[in-house]
Parts: sequence; structure tokens; C-alpha cells
Amino acid sequence: MERIICLIIGYICGLFQTSYIIGRMHKTDIREHGSGNAGTTNALRTFGKKAGALTLLGDILKCVIAVLLANLIFGKSCGDIMPLLSVYAAAGCILGHNFPAYLNFRGGKGFAASVGFILIFDWKIFLVGAVVFFAVFFLTHYVSLGSLSAYVTAFLGMILRGEGGAYGMDKSHMMEMYILMAALTLLAFYKHRSNIVRLIHGNENRIYLTKKQ
Repeated sequence: MERIICLIIGYICGLFQTSYIIGRMHKTDIREHGSGNAGTTNALRTFGKKAGALTLLGDILKCVIAVLLANLIFGKSCGDIMPLLSVYAAAGCILGHNFPAYLNFRGGKGFAASVGFILIFDWKIFLVGAVVFFAVFFLTHYVSLGSLSAYVTAFLGMILRGEGGAYGMDKSHMMEMYILMAALTLLAFYKHRSNIVRLIHGNENRIYLTKKQ
């Protein structure tokens, strides 16, 4: 039951579609522009750097809030499996972001929300993932490649940290957490499938934070 409640809490938080709200402030639906995705990168391309930054911040915060709420509700009663329940709350938020019911299940790709999840879950994994993302991004200027590289890094980091005793759970709950994180990683690849095809064919869109020289 705790798992289901955490998923629901996360899903409700995930329904706060930052880029969609910003788009409506511009009297437009962001999903009708650019990549058609309600996420940070499309907000950056469509509305500019300020909108991109606000979208990133909003999507990060909603997952942080989801995990904090789960900890507030179950921290005392389920403290021994709280890392697992935190992942369930984050998974719910990512699902809410990717598949919002009130927007016909057309949302974003979940990377910014995932950043919020890793930030609140394990800051050490967050730091390593951030280094990987920016290294790949500044070398290639592909946000999608940086995002997927960081996701794989976070998945492997969770396993390494978990097996090192960082989360204090028994083996069965640790395995459940790894499986859930693996599912989120696969979901990220699924949501980025069109980007992956473009990367393979060499025509993926590049993002430059400054004007290209």
C-alpha cells in the first residue's frame, strides 16, 4: 500500500507541467512547436533561455517535493525501506510528467524530473551524473546524448552505492529498487527513441548555450 501511495503522490506532483504552463502564458501550446515535447529543451528552443531555465527548475522541484512528501508521510513508519519508497515517489512523478492524464498523456521525457529525483535521493550520484552530462554535452552539444549518459551513470551509481551499503536495506528491497531504477532508465531510452534514431543517422539537433562561432 505504501508503494501505491508514493506512486500516487509522485504522479500528482508530476502533473505540474512547467513548460506547458509557460506556453499558455505565451498563449500557445508548447507541444505544437519544435519537437512537440513538453520539456526543458523544447522550452529553451521555443521560448528562449529564461523559459528553459524556469522549466528545468520547476520540473526538478516537483520531483524533489514528491520525494520529500513521501519521506514526511512514511519516514517514521517505514524508515527501513524509505530509499525504496523514495524511488516509487520519483517514479510516480516521472510518469506524471511523461504521461499527464489531463493533457491526453502527452508530456515530456522526464529527464529534468529525474534530475530532481537523483538530487534528493543521493547527492554523490547526482554530482557524478552532472559531470557526465556536462562532459558529454559540451563535447557533442547533444542534450539527448548527455541525458541518456547521465541516466545510465545514475543507474550504475545506485547499484554500486547500494551494494556498498549506502541505503541500509535488505537484499530483497535493494533488488526491487534496482529493478525500478532499471525500468525508469528503459523508459528514458524509450522516450528518447526518436533522438536515438537521429543520433544514429547524424542529424540530431545540437544545442549551443552561446552563439555558434
